[in-house]
Amino acid sequence: MAGAAAEERRLATVVASWQQRPVLVVGDAMLDEWRFAESERLCREAPAPVLTLRRRISAAGGAANTAVNVAALGGRAALVAPVGADVAGDELHDCLDRAAVWDRTVSQPGRHTPVKRRMLAGNQILLREDSGGPEDGLDTDGVARLLTALHCATEELRAVAAGQPLTLVVCDYGLGALPSAVRAWLVANRDRYGTVALDAHDLADWRGLNPTVVTPSFAEATRLLARAAAGFAHAERGAVPSGDVHLDHPAEADGPSELMVGAAPGGAGERVPGSPHPTSGTPAAEAPAGPTGEPTPGEERVALTGDGLSVTGTGVTVSAAAGAGVDRAVLAESRLPELREHTGADVVAVTLDTEGAVVGGAEGAPRRSHSTPVPASHAVGAGDAYLAAMTLALAADAGLPTAAQLAQLAATITVADTGTCVCRRQDLLAALGTDADEGGHPALVGADELAALVDEHRQAGRSVVFTNGCFDVLHPGHVRYLTQARALGDLLIVAVNSDGSVRRLKGPDRPVNPVEDRIALLAALACVDHVVVFEEDSPARLIEAVRPDVYVKGGDYPPEMVPEAPLVRRLGGQVRTLGYVPDRSTSAIIDRIRAQSHSMSERTERSEGREAMPDRHSMSEGREAVPDQHSPAVGEGRPA
Repeated sequence: MAGAAAEERRLATVVASWQQRPVLVVGDAMLDEWRFAESERLCREAPAPVLTLRRRISAAGGAANTAVNVAALGGRAALVAPVGADVAGDELHDCLDRAAVWDRTVSQPGRHTPVKRRMLAGNQILLREDSGGPEDGLDTDGVARLLTALHCATEELRAVAAGQPLTLVVCDYGLGALPSAVRAWLVANRDRYGTVALDAHDLADWRGLNPTVVTPSFAEATRLLARAAAGFAHAERGAVPSGDVHLDHPAEADGPSELMVGAAPGGAGERVPGSPHPTSGTPAAEAPAGPTGEPTPGEERVALTGDGLSVTGTGVTVSAAAGAGVDRAVLAESRLPELREHTGADVVAVTLDTEGAVVGGAEGAPRRSHSTPVPASHAVGAGDAYLAAMTLALAADAGLPTAAQLAQLAATITVADTGTCVCRRQDLLAALGTDADEGGHPALVGADELAALVDEHRQAGRSVVFTNGCFDVLHPGHVRYLTQARALGDLLIVAVNSDGSVRRLKGPDRPVNPVEDRIALLAALACVDHVVVFEEDSPARLIEAVRPDVYVKGGDYPPEMVPEAPLVRRLGGQVRTLGYVPDRSTSAIIDRIRAQSHSMSERTERSEGREAMPDRHSMSEGREAVPDQHSPAVGEGRPA
């Protein structure tokens, strides 16, 4: 139980560290409309139920719901997307305002805001009506205004980021919000964002973006591999396929259990220019280059056939070792390296709806997460919550297993009822069992929460002590120092340098421990009341927000030499320095570890060298490698 509690607290530290992270969301925004009705009789004109409308709910959908989830989880979200100048667009603006999302959408006269209208009876979806789509494309002026909005929103977020790198989330659902000019701008400006997440129905359209993470569904991942296979086949014939297929596919399988994804007979997935569309007869040059809108339900189905698995609706045949137990998770996991190669992403998370997800990166084993099966009406938008939490965690420098765990948890706790899923920060922390102190405040707080939190403590008559540092390898010197600092007042706030800040201050080989581990250990100390992470090299901004009664630094120098001393005194506080415990510094501990590691390596090399000498000597003499009991030992009777 203690281990589980420690793990939950470690995850909670990551949630605290992403507070107010600046995130720009761009893509296909839509309105989700839910109409709840009752039915007690059938229609006389047809065998259909007669519905009486009882309740109507509107919610942000698509890219807009991703932005809402980012804000609800504690990030600072701005949305750039084209929205129609219509009633649905007005309702979408209201949804964004209520969620505290920076609404930077671009109104497009004549364009219909995409809407998904669901009619339910007894929480069962009876039908869904969709309006708005790729046919409502942006005109030249609309594209120009969208590009301007992208640039301005980026600069707005940069102005309030306080040195934090910006994060970009791209939601491309094929509804026309991201034409080629917008995609080209995002690719060209990739270096303006630290973390980039991509959720796209057609991942092949995003060549060159090199995202941090992509989150395709199983169907979307399969279609990408199909396009890769088609491109490879056409390259073999010397043809240039339509749709700018640029992806490679391995020429050989890796073994009998390897997932084989290729084009179905007839070149499914891509067509040679001029060849007719298999269903419409339209030449390929006039047909859409890739899928638009949502994947059909059929594209998510996997059927077991005599010679393997067939993914219906995509023209993709998946062959695997014969036998029971082959499922989508196994197939997805076997193709994670290819998906990473084809997308240029550091991390690929293949979502499997009610079956969870499979996540893999460049290092470490793939991670499988699970979800609880729920009715389809409960899971609408759960992928947006997953994407938001995954992105925020990676932006906060969390490890991939941690990010995957938090993303799955965020998606899972939102599916308790019918409606568009939104995961709130307090719900995620509650699911992690995060405890609050006696004042009702968590040990781990965001920088923007700090000033209000300190005001409440001061109103209760408590004096505030503030200190900061890297606390890379927590040791007895730190514990003694923090205990002494806590004794100087009623409340101790510890500000911790982010991983990026530590690297700038200490060098590229630091920190040894990531920020989520460092703040988890600090928050577990009884002498520490609150922990906050800061990105800058100096804690000056936090000092101005806290206005500490006592500012404490470690060291044997006088308080006058502390760089922050003038600021603290100007704000009415005093500065104290506390000496370190001898030979208990982080650098000294790291040096001892390195010295011991070097010494062990030398002993190992000398040992291996002695073992190798008989083999070399015996081989040169034409004798067996191991001398018998009558043979002189190596070195006997010979010069050293």
